[in-house]
Amino acid sequence: MSIPSKLPQSAIPEAWNSKEAWRVFGIMSEFVSATERLSQIHPAVSIFGSARTRPDQPNYLLTERIARLLSDAGFSVISGGGPGIMEAANKGAFYGKSPSVGLNIQLPHEQVGNLYQNVSQTFQHFFARKVMFVKFASAYVVMPGGFGTLDELMEALTLVQTGKTRRIPIILVGTQFWGGMLDWFRTALLDEKVISPEDMDLIQLIDEPQAVVDAIFKHYETRGFEPSDADREKQLYL
Repeated sequence: MSIPSKLPQSAIPEAWNSKEAWRVFGIMSEFVSATERLSQIHPAVSIFGSARTRPDQPNYLLTERIARLLSDAGFSVISGGGPGIMEAANKGAFYGKSPSVGLNIQLPHEQVGNLYQNVSQTFQHFFARKVMFVKFASAYVVMPGGFGTLDELMEALTLVQTGKTRRIPIILVGTQFWGGMLDWFRTALLDEKVISPEDMDLIQLIDEPQAVVDAIFKHYETRGFEPSDADREKQLYL
């Protein structure tokens, strides 16, 4: 069976072309609205993890503790605004001294905004939301999670590795959960030379809540939390 080299223009309804064009304006609107709301939220730490973690599970309580310590230390805490680890992060920050920020996403299932948000911003597009997680974060704290958590982690690693954003601490919490993945990085990825040995330095593995906070402060001992002019220029091209 032959495949036509070019789809006839008539096969694409004009209504869809128009809808795609208007979609661009919707994406622009999300970026503008989120930037205006979040530009004063700094310094901030983005926390990720599973939406399916229950409030009675250890990782929920651990996340809540980390977020509270970060909030009391002066960091706004940014999460995905939903249930599970996201709720724990917002809850810990909500009862702390600094703002709790939720970047919610409209999904057909799972995502229901939690009640612990001082600042709430809703997105329709995952990629716009991911840019905001990176753009306004001084650090990433990644709790155990599934595909969505891995997506956010790999996005951050890629942007830092390629110099598309400034170097920030990327902290994995949970040796038992993340250890196997890091072992695979050190063997399969390094052995195949698809990453460089120094790329492993982009990741820290920490289990203790206070140690997470201390690691972030240590990273910024010789630099300010505010991005430099060069850093801001990089972030224009996230």
